[in-house]
Amino acid sequence: MTDQEQLNSEYDAVIVGAGFGGMYMLHHLRELGFSAIVLERAAGVGGTWYWNRYPGARCDVESINYSYSFDPAFEQEWVWSEKYATQPEILRYANHVADRYDLRKDIRFEVLVDKAVWNDTTNRWSVSMATGETLTAQHYIMASGCLSHSKLPEIPGVESFKGKTYHTGHWPHEGVDFTGLRVGVIGTGSSGIQSIPIIAEQASQLTVFQRTPNFSMPAGNRPLTAEIVAAVKARYPEHREENRTSGFGVGVEIPTKSALEVTEEERNAKYQDGWDQGNLVGMLLAFNDMITNKEANDTACEFIRNKIRAVVNDPETAEDLCPFDHPMGTKRPCLDTGYYETFNRPNVKLVNLRKTPITEITPTSIRTHNAEFEVDAIVYATGFDAMTGALVAVDIRGKGGVTLKDEWEHGPRTYLGLCVAGFPNFYTITGPTSPSVFSNMIVSIEQHVDWIGAAMKHLRDTGAVSIEPTLEAQDWWVQHNNEAGDATLYPLANSWYMGSNVPGKTRVLMPYIGGVGVYRTECDEIVADGYRGFTLHEARQPVSV
Repeated sequence: MTDQEQLNSEYDAVIVGAGFGGMYMLHHLRELGFSAIVLERAAGVGGTWYWNRYPGARCDVESINYSYSFDPAFEQEWVWSEKYATQPEILRYANHVADRYDLRKDIRFEVLVDKAVWNDTTNRWSVSMATGETLTAQHYIMASGCLSHSKLPEIPGVESFKGKTYHTGHWPHEGVDFTGLRVGVIGTGSSGIQSIPIIAEQASQLTVFQRTPNFSMPAGNRPLTAEIVAAVKARYPEHREENRTSGFGVGVEIPTKSALEVTEEERNAKYQDGWDQGNLVGMLLAFNDMITNKEANDTACEFIRNKIRAVVNDPETAEDLCPFDHPMGTKRPCLDTGYYETFNRPNVKLVNLRKTPITEITPTSIRTHNAEFEVDAIVYATGFDAMTGALVAVDIRGKGGVTLKDEWEHGPRTYLGLCVAGFPNFYTITGPTSPSVFSNMIVSIEQHVDWIGAAMKHLRDTGAVSIEPTLEAQDWWVQHNNEAGDATLYPLANSWYMGSNVPGKTRVLMPYIGGVGVYRTECDEIVADGYRGFTLHEARQPVSV
């Protein structure tokens, strides 16, 4: 069957995105007997791991946890090489999944979806591509990812630079050689912190432009021994269940004490253990009030700041690298390999943009209030319009032609982060107001895919043609999401969790912080209660004349 013949067909489901969410969604719908097609703008599978090929890119969830659990035979066969897998290894895994389950035959690559419109008469979605082609489906599923819509900084002159420019979210597949070049890196989030040590080894001069210092800790990456792998695989079912019922999608011991009820020695010993293990969740959950009590959180902040001061030789640079404007964990904390040590190199300079902001980018330089830095190449490690950017980039129109972008003008409104009132048979895998980026993403992806598949099967079994949440249920969930967030320290940070990195974006905590296990239970109970909060529509009957 040709691509054109496929696109002229009707489907049970159109899935946008061939990352981990889209691939499993396609596989699962096949198992349930649904016809589906995936539309993907890239030339291959892998989603974020297809695009983010910058030097040092790796996952901050341990490899053994960052993997599918839906096929027990597969999880026993696949062997990860390192504690934290690199981008190339994760992309190999994604390609292996596509080959193992013969997914590519139902994926259309290098296709940009620009519009999706719900038809109340046919109870189907019409999905249009930039090529002018259109197809229809009963169900429309966005698996476009939470961190896939990259953004450049809002700096005058960005387009004027005559040298080479790179964004960490769209790195050249052939790689980049910075040997002998003067390089400027703008941004010190995860991609900046991972790439800066490697770029520094090549560049003749590296200037790092930092607006907001971040909390980072050594990844302690190492090869996985056969003994470690065997021990996990021997109890994989129990291990996976611990992840599914945990707070962040990774099973850890639940803390019972406050950071303020133990001695300083006990407290620092706990932090040191998390530091030595390279375990972000272990650090965030060292005590039971780390994300709710600022005084408790401050003790962890100072522990990490003292680590930075001990590593970085120049006192002024060390202090500039120390975060003071947000509690630890409320901006995405990072794992690194030699990040702070890099600032001891003679060819590396840190520019604190809080003291001397960038005023413009010229054809040959980056200019601040009091200096000009000549550079041959610029790396933009400036992140993404997270959570909602990829969703509203498509012109999605529900009942009455209402657009998703307009509905979300003042922040995303969903029921469970899965569905949106007024948009029947529309689903967002790891959408806003679900645990998503506050979790091991694959745990949350699998849960959402299974839930969507079960809902589609329920419609088929009952003869209903569509499902959508009520406004009342959606309002309740949005309020619950906001209340859960307001009970934590997360709103204190200007983070991409809050949408603060995008000018004009409504400031609201987008992911759900109530916990992966708690959220899963709520989703299951809603289904068990007859899809509480949802309206299922029967097929319209012909009118007699």
